[in-house]
Amino acid sequence: MKNNIGVYICQCGSNISDYVDVEKVRDEVSKIEGVAIAKTTMFACADSTQKEIIEDVRNKKLDAMVVASCSPKLHLFTFRNVAIRAGLNPYHYVQVNIREQDSWAHSDHPAEATLKAIGLVSAGIARVKHSKALKSIDIPSRNAVAILGAGVSGMRAAIEMADMGTEVHLIEREHFVGGRTSQWSQLFTTRQSGEEVVSGLYNKIINNENISLYTGAELLSMKGSVGDFKAKIRIIPRYIKADCILKDNQELLNATLKAINACPVEISDDFNFNITKRKAIYKNYHSEFPECPAIDYEHCTKCGECAKYLDAVDFEQKEQEVEINVGAFVVATGFDPYEPEKGEYAYAEVENVITLPQFKRLIEMNEKELTYRNKAVKNIAYIYCVGSRQTEGKNNYCSRYCCTSAIHAAIHARNKYRDINNFHINRGIRTYGKQELLYEESSRNGDIYLQFDEENIPVVEKQGEKLIIKVKDILTQEKELEVEADLLVLVTGMVPRKHSKVSDILKIPLGRDHFFNEIHPKLKPVETVIDGVFICGACQAPFNITETIKSSLSAASKANALISKGKIELEPTIAEINPEQCSWCGACTEVCLYDAIRKIGHNGKEIAEVDESKCKGCGMCLPVCDQNAINLIGYTDKEIESFIDALIS
Repeated sequence: MKNNIGVYICQCGSNISDYVDVEKVRDEVSKIEGVAIAKTTMFACADSTQKEIIEDVRNKKLDAMVVASCSPKLHLFTFRNVAIRAGLNPYHYVQVNIREQDSWAHSDHPAEATLKAIGLVSAGIARVKHSKALKSIDIPSRNAVAILGAGVSGMRAAIEMADMGTEVHLIEREHFVGGRTSQWSQLFTTRQSGEEVVSGLYNKIINNENISLYTGAELLSMKGSVGDFKAKIRIIPRYIKADCILKDNQELLNATLKAINACPVEISDDFNFNITKRKAIYKNYHSEFPECPAIDYEHCTKCGECAKYLDAVDFEQKEQEVEINVGAFVVATGFDPYEPEKGEYAYAEVENVITLPQFKRLIEMNEKELTYRNKAVKNIAYIYCVGSRQTEGKNNYCSRYCCTSAIHAAIHARNKYRDINNFHINRGIRTYGKQELLYEESSRNGDIYLQFDEENIPVVEKQGEKLIIKVKDILTQEKELEVEADLLVLVTGMVPRKHSKVSDILKIPLGRDHFFNEIHPKLKPVETVIDGVFICGACQAPFNITETIKSSLSAASKANALISKGKIELEPTIAEINPEQCSWCGACTEVCLYDAIRKIGHNGKEIAEVDESKCKGCGMCLPVCDQNAINLIGYTDKEIESFIDALIS
């Protein structure tokens, strides 16, 4: 039992001391047996205070320490490192949260907040008395990573990690890389084209010997744990020979175009968001990489017409399953645009109502004059926040990029064609940062902005040949105005891509918005609760391309730092089994979310065993064990019972 404890109570500027009498807390806890020193400090995390704590530990030979400050999420490792620098085992340190759990929660009752702080710090002292010196668990790690998704986020992460010497397996579900960016022409705010961005990244990938690119591939299963994952991938062939590369080969390009024209099968073209058709053999756009056609085997009739013109067609290719061994995963599976319900603002009921992604593709397909369904388009109305900020729907978040994207598309259309009139029917424009310049440009162009609230959404009506949008405009004191439009564009937001299989296989939790969930948006923005699984880009939240790239660089950096050393240090605060008390019942493995408990034979009986590399120390297994055969290292019964006794005494 520790009997020479240092206690440090932080004022946190005034975050704590405005509501908690820290001097009174210090005076009370200094009376507790075993406390050798008790101090208050303005900022416990400051360099000067850290040095003071180190000197106290060394000079007074402290055998444990308690810091009462903010959440351990912020500074647990800060003070563990202080303990290490002072020569103290870092697990002889306990952090008590008297900010979020006390001063902020009880700011209207300072006297009671002070009493609670005394109780919390006393409980921390009682717990640290029973702490044990622990050592981190070291496991070997393979310096290889699997990146799921070859959009701009996945490709950028792949390049970054490969350049740092990591073996990269880049896995793309589609036959072409680039994700959503490949579908856009002019991008805000750089005015680059999607093709320029995607081609630049793709050329770096194919010229990097550390990157293996798999297209038409999906993750089937995953075994193992951080540092040593074994993944199985299914690869659907292109049914085109690998040497069929169209770049700089006009003869092969002509043969491919003839093969595409000869194909009798037509299906909706998801590259153009289903406003056009494509053939079963396809490579229709310059922004699609690799520069090799592919055959949609599901819809292909195997008629052989394409093979008459293109010798590279090979229907003998078979699906493959490939196993890879990696130390970590980076998930960059992207997003889908929201698909409005039938009848939502007349969508799928009135023919000249389309979504923003469809409109952006429409601009690219019309060179000299903007037309839709063979009719000229002059007046364009945009209704914002379709599929975002829903009060009754499931998407109550703001997708952030849609306002800028719609305004940029309107500017692009106005610059490309003559006599275009844009009417922006919105719930408040959110063009943040430098994107505000686009809003200014749109306004200078003469675009008209009308604003509605959620209680009075616009009404879309078809009156003969006319499309009428009625809106109660806040900016004109809720006058009901009518806009006659040739085309209505629904400004749709981002929704999570249908990636439930990836979520299930890798056990990535989803947030309330159904995007992948990080541990903490500021402190651990790309880490998940599964060690070795990182997320980046629009699979975790609505991001624009700039934000996506920053996220991918962060994920690449974190993943590389984890696996590149050849070994990984894991927290020792995991479950342990008492083999004498355990008689296998399976209750612990049923509740374990991480598959960290398995059945083994021991001295002629069956017992549970904990996989140290998988266990997260969540404690779910402890209360279901009837034999009390499971203990949580660092949170033993003695430590927690002492904590509770001190808190209620």
